[in-house]
Amino acid sequence: MFANSTPVHSTQADLHPDLCHHVRRALANEWQRPIAEHTRAAFEGARRFYQAHGGPLILDAGCGTGHSTRQLARYYPSACVLGIDRSADRLSRDYSRELGAFPANAMLVRADLVDFWRLAHLAGWRPIRHCIFYPNPYPKGSQLKKRWHAHPVFPVVLALGGVLELRSNWQIYVEEFACAVGLVTGQKPGVERLLLTPESDFISAFEHKYFDSGHTLWQLQCSMTALPPPALRCPDSI
Repeated sequence: MFANSTPVHSTQADLHPDLCHHVRRALANEWQRPIAEHTRAAFEGARRFYQAHGGPLILDAGCGTGHSTRQLARYYPSACVLGIDRSADRLSRDYSRELGAFPANAMLVRADLVDFWRLAHLAGWRPIRHCIFYPNPYPKGSQLKKRWHAHPVFPVVLALGGVLELRSNWQIYVEEFACAVGLVTGQKPGVERLLLTPESDFISAFEHKYFDSGHTLWQLQCSMTALPPPALRCPDSI
């Protein structure tokens, strides 16, 4: 990737005024959308891989080309790392020449992330780490409902537990996410600037590109393991 990424531009200068409304509605209402059959099939393949591995679970949500999945598998060699993305094009890209063989403790899964999260929750999965690296920030105020922290699936994301880590090149996105976590759990995590250098071990190609383009990068980490899961209901069953 070339260092030609433009910073996030938005007329929204602070937390969205409707954020609390959307988070509370997600907690109060059961989401009725049926789970897609193709994601059920993909989840079943991931479940078999996870069971065969037998180690602790790490989820790389919205993994794109899987570069971050490779990195996580290298950082945590005893863990089973699942990278989930809906794009067949991104997941099919071959980086073996540049990055070597794909790690044996990792798997890339093509699935609707929203449905995959719900199936993981219904199956009782408890990942030790849950990573959401550089989601699309949807910077227009009218796009709030597309941001993960204002989406109906957000309580499920938190209920999965583990150490939740979010990275973004838009500070407001991370601040909103932290606020939403606080509304659900009562404990608002801190937001920090991600300190990187040209020699850093970048988690993904996007992170490297954003850094080279001069963006300020932001990070949130919070442990959901010590907190009670949100009171919620999920439709359907496996």
